[in-house]
Amino acid sequence: MLYSVPDMKRIDSVPYFQDYLHLRHALDRIDPTAFDRIHAVLLQNFNGKEIDTSSWIPGADWTGTVYDPIYHACGQDQEAAARFFGLIVWQVVMDHPDCWASGRYEKDGLPLRGRTYFRIDCP
Repeated sequence: MLYSVPDMKRIDSVPYFQDYLHLRHALDRIDPTAFDRIHAVLLQNFNGKEIDTSSWIPGADWTGTVYDPIYHACGQDQEAAARFFGLIVWQVVMDHPDCWASGRYEKDGLPLRGRTYFRIDCP
């Protein structure tokens, strides 16, 4: 479950939903099982963790990884693939049985590219 900070309202929708649906359909056309595999890997990634940043999860080179179909669904556009990946992470955290919140943060004075998700006590 995903909550907004600081008001702690439950979030139950993915931002940019129409873009998300369009890319999800493109992904399904490339590989009908890709989304389920990606979702399972990401869900496992968040199990037992307290914090993670979306842009750090997949690594720099997605070739041959479970995330590679995202790149192809986005027409081999790295920026579009990164945004779509971020929306998939949002969906996974929103579906997670534990409570999470998210925000944009910095490291060493520089903004992180992805969103940081952190486990919270359920409100």
